[in-house]
Parts: sequence; C-alpha cells; structure tokens
Amino acid sequence: MGKGNQNTSSNGGNDSVKQHTWQEITQHDKRHDKWIVIDNEVYDITEWSKRHPGGSKVISHYAGQDATHAFHAFHSDISIPKKYLKIIHKGPVQASNIKTAAIDTDFQNLRETVNKMGMFKPSYTFYTLNLLHVVVLDVLAYFVLRYFGTGWLPLLTSLIFTVIVQIQSAYLAHDFGHTSVFGTKYKIDDFMERICMGFMKGASAKWWNHMHFQHHAKPNVLNKDPDTRLDALFVVGDVMPAQIAEKKKNSMPYDWQHRYFPIIGPPFLFPVYFLYALNRHIFTRREYLDFFFTVCYWSRFFYLYGSVLGFGTAVAFQVVMRVFESSWFTWVSQSNHIPMKIEEDDAKPWLRLQLNATCNVQPSFFNDWFTGHLDFQIEHHLFPTMPRHNLYKIAPIVKSLCEKHNLSYQVKPLFQSFTDILKSLKRSGGLWKKAYTQFHGPNPTNVNNNTSE
Repeated sequence: MGKGNQNTSSNGGNDSVKQHTWQEITQHDKRHDKWIVIDNEVYDITEWSKRHPGGSKVISHYAGQDATHAFHAFHSDISIPKKYLKIIHKGPVQASNIKTAAIDTDFQNLRETVNKMGMFKPSYTFYTLNLLHVVVLDVLAYFVLRYFGTGWLPLLTSLIFTVIVQIQSAYLAHDFGHTSVFGTKYKIDDFMERICMGFMKGASAKWWNHMHFQHHAKPNVLNKDPDTRLDALFVVGDVMPAQIAEKKKNSMPYDWQHRYFPIIGPPFLFPVYFLYALNRHIFTRREYLDFFFTVCYWSRFFYLYGSVLGFGTAVAFQVVMRVFESSWFTWVSQSNHIPMKIEEDDAKPWLRLQLNATCNVQPSFFNDWFTGHLDFQIEHHLFPTMPRHNLYKIAPIVKSLCEKHNLSYQVKPLFQSFTDILKSLKRSGGLWKKAYTQFHGPNPTNVNNNTSE
C-alpha cells in the first residue's frame, strides 16, 4: 500500500503505527482474529470480512498470510478496495521481515508486462458475438418445437440447442462474474452476470461467486476450496484419502469411485446438488434480486415450453437437459483440477499455488468454444480478470516463467484430460483403501460407519 498510510495510527492519531513481524502476523489466522498482508502492509479484516463484497470466506482464506497477488488478481480497479483498506490498516510489515522471493518478483513483473500489452482490455465484438449466438440458439430451440412439432427429431434438436445455450450462458456469466468484460464498470458486469446466470439459467449469481471466488483464491486447497468438499461421495488427491480413512469413514466404496463417478458425478451435479445449494443460498442469504431472475427463468420456461410440450413433458425436458448440461460442465471443469495436487494450505506463492492446481488442454477452435477458453486454465487462474480471448496470447510467456522456476506447465489433449480424472480417482480410491486397512482392518465395508474423532 502507499506510504501515506504508515503515518496514520490505527486509532486515528498522528503517531507512527507499529511495525509487525511475520511471526506476529501468522498468529492472526483465527475465526475471530484475522490479519492479512497486502503489498507489505498489514490489515485487520476480522470485522471487514463480514462486509467484503466478494464474500467473507474468500478473503478469510488468507488470514495470517500474504494476500498481495490474490488482491491484485481479483480486483480490476484497486483504487476502490484501497478506500476501505485505509480504515483497517494496522501498519507495515517490519522492514527486516520483508524478503521478496524471486518467484513473486518475477510474477509481479509478468503482471505489469501483460498489462502494458493491453491484455486486460476486452473485445466487445467478441463478447457481443458470443452473446448473440446464445440468444439465437435460445430462440431457435423454442421455434423448432413450435413450427416442426414435438416429434423425436425436433425434440432432440431443441434439446441440443438448449444444452448449448445453458453451457455458453454459464461461460459468459463466468466472464462477467470475474469483471472481465466491463472491468471498472463492475455494476454492468454484475447486471450481465445476473442476466446470463439468472434469467438464462435459473441460477444464483451470488451463490456462484461465493463458491467460485473461494476456488480461485485457494484452488485444490483442502478445507478452503469448495470444489474439494467431496468426501460424501469421493476422495481426491493424496492427502484426503488418508484423512477420511483415519476418521473411519466408509460411506462409499471409494476404491470403486473411478467406476461410479461417470454415473453419479457429472450427470447429477446440476439437477441435484447445484439446484439444492443455489436455492438454499438464495433463501438463507435473502438474495432477492437473484430470486427475481430465477423466477423469471422458470416462468419463461414453463410459459413457452409448457404450452408446446405440456407440463409433464416440459419437466422431463428440463431434467434431461440439466443432466447433459451437468455432464458437459463437470467433465470440462474437473479435467483441469482433479488430476492435479490437492493439499493442505501451506501459503504457497501465487504462481506456485495456481500451477500446482491447474493444467491446460491443447487449444483449438473447437476446444476454445467447448471449454469457454478454459483450455487455458493456467492463464485464467493466474489472471482471473483477463478477458478469455486474450489468454492464448500470454500463454508463451507464462510457460517461459514456469520453466524458469521449474514449475510443471501441463498441456493435454482434451480426451486425455477426461481420462486423467478417472485415473486420478482410481489412485485416490486405492490410497483410501490402503489407509483404511492400516487403521481399521481388512474389511472396510463391514466396519461401523460412525466417524471417530
């Protein structure tokens, strides 16, 4: 932060504020006592986290840690959050404690380089065409049924169009949620995200941001990334299997998870878990605007499709569509993460943290469209506010920086990225079974399901 803050005490006086050691800072990582560091300045976020626009958890995940790169990654315009930081400023990090690692310096230089290259400037033509193709397919999905009847061919054609609309709307909502399109005009991004997520999909933008920002802040970090909270059905990585086994948990035959994942994972994530979670979020958090947009979606759907198909068939159409949408989304989103390292939080530098948790898919025109440019997942995680059409442009220099610091920069064919999910699940399931046997004996399925402390 700017040096001007260093001469203002935390209680509003004129005396110089206290300098803080890292030994002291790391102790403030409790639920009711949270400090973070940004640009070598210390901030007490204990109360502020409750009002944090991005959610309390995403900022709290950095309690007792340096949040500099995360702070700059999430904010398109840092002048706005800087205004709030002034009132919670505790003072600077003690000069003798400031030791900037080479990897952090190089990443900061990379950020400055891509910014000077104009990589954070969006192409409104790109986003207009993307939105247009979603709207056109949405209209065609309905008129195919209206004008060609409800036979199998029109029904299947409409279903395909609708699935594409849902996925591509999600990709657009993802961009708007990251303020990748309008940047400093974040209210326009917020409104467009609600249109794409709520009106087009019947989902909650606030719920999605609450979950997704945590994922970006601490990807593949146990107990912080929501995407790793899978132990009701799956164990992932090398650490979780042993933890779950030690807790005497055998609610699922995890050693078979690579076989049941394609059956109960991708098809039912949206129509079961997401449907429950987003509606729970809307009502418990009183997200009235999200509620309005979801009501608009369902009213529009049943008014249009119910009049053509009838209520029962329209419900069946919705369910089948969600199953296919869910399968598409899950295979794409998890291909970049499940096969990667999944560990406890050890405060890794931003570049190393993101590279440990992400990989890329070989780019092509189809893969760009099919994944919403998340075939450049590494670049997206390093610079989440960057418009996705620019990610391919910075990939070579990101790869060069990874090579300099001996970080694995993985790029896979699309199909291999899918099969690697199953290979990873099989390995993790095997680790669970081995650990369970060591802790509790050779017959996991015959052991009482009570969880030990």
